[in-house]
Amino acid sequence: QKQKSNKMGGAVSVEEATAENKDKLLESLKAKATEILADYPGNRCCKYLIPYLDSDEGKALSNEDLLTFYACVRTGIDNPDSGLGCYAMTPDDYTKFGGFFNKVIRDYHGDETGEAKHVTDWDASGVGEAGVLDVRKIGFDQELSMRVRVGRNLKAFNLPGKMDQAERIKFETTMLGAFEALCNNPDYGGTVYSMSPDHGDGVDNPNKIDDAKYQELVDAHVMFKDMDADPFLKSAGISSDWPYGRGCWQSADGQCIIWFGEEDQLRIMCMKKGFLLNEVFDRLNTMLKVVEAIDGIEFATSEDYGYITSCPSNLGTGMRASVHVKVPNLTSDGTDAKAKEVASPLGLSVRGTGGEHTPIGADGTVDISPRARLFIKEAEIIEALYNGVKLLMEKESEAAPKAEEPKAEEPKAEEAPPADPPAAADPPAA
Repeated sequence: QKQKSNKMGGAVSVEEATAENKDKLLESLKAKATEILADYPGNRCCKYLIPYLDSDEGKALSNEDLLTFYACVRTGIDNPDSGLGCYAMTPDDYTKFGGFFNKVIRDYHGDETGEAKHVTDWDASGVGEAGVLDVRKIGFDQELSMRVRVGRNLKAFNLPGKMDQAERIKFETTMLGAFEALCNNPDYGGTVYSMSPDHGDGVDNPNKIDDAKYQELVDAHVMFKDMDADPFLKSAGISSDWPYGRGCWQSADGQCIIWFGEEDQLRIMCMKKGFLLNEVFDRLNTMLKVVEAIDGIEFATSEDYGYITSCPSNLGTGMRASVHVKVPNLTSDGTDAKAKEVASPLGLSVRGTGGEHTPIGADGTVDISPRARLFIKEAEIIEALYNGVKLLMEKESEAAPKAEEPKAEEPKAEEAPPADPPAAADPPAA
């Protein structure tokens, strides 16, 4: 197991906090945050950390709670260019450190009232034609690649940032019962692929795969990449103990996948190619109900923020819904800059087909998804994707190069009448 150092240069570490040096620790945290904000004013962690530690709630933190709080904010300190810079370590952290997280969450998700509460609602019957979202109705003549995933965490476990190797293994073995139920369900079937070297104390892992199989699954976008290479997840402790407690289940038809041990304990997703956007949403909703009905599975939720996720950016629905669309005119310069310029006012994010920070397809294919996760209903995300893609394609058509109008032919110069034939030579003299 990797040891996580919580030291901040020459500052007092959280582990060393005592009644005598706790104040010194708090001051060093605030000083570091102030220093970061001078260069990175968009770092929300540092922006709200300072007033929080000066508040009555912040000052009243026990040494143990301060240790957890520092683990929550450490990624924003270690990575100054963070936009958020914080992760929850347990489902209760959003309440325990509410004075901090509430400010970050409402800033990031754009709740100016400070009073919004999340509502879960998958009923999209009012969208499209009685809930049927046929993309052929909005101009598509080829099937779209559609993918919807949600982040979920079990109430009974710490979030991934606070899990140690033993808890990661325990979580994986707990989920085996759920995966067995899915495998035995004729609607799903499937296989479990695990990267855990063992299940602890010499217990073999019956689902262990080798490196070649892992890479094959990564290349097929079935399995997630090595998280230990991500500096943000590393600072938060989320990638610790790699590869213990990591793997996935995939349905027999390949359309349903559940990752375990990634940024959230579970990433549950459905994907397919087709014309009916609602089909992939409906199947995911059905699968979520099947999973949560299994004994021992209870998802962590909040009255204010909906489904609990490690990162505040995914709270609420925990949903990312996307389609791959071709926009060759908007990407004619080889970048997605114009597509992003058009998509942003529509509430859509644009990225490469391989995920964030990946290039666009050679044919101009990009991944489009609604940005909102929190204070929005699942049905509204479905609607936003359907309507957003429709409007984006209208802009794509407008960006098509204009056909050059044929040039008017210049009038031909009038031809001169033919010259008279030369006069005959005089006949020779007699």
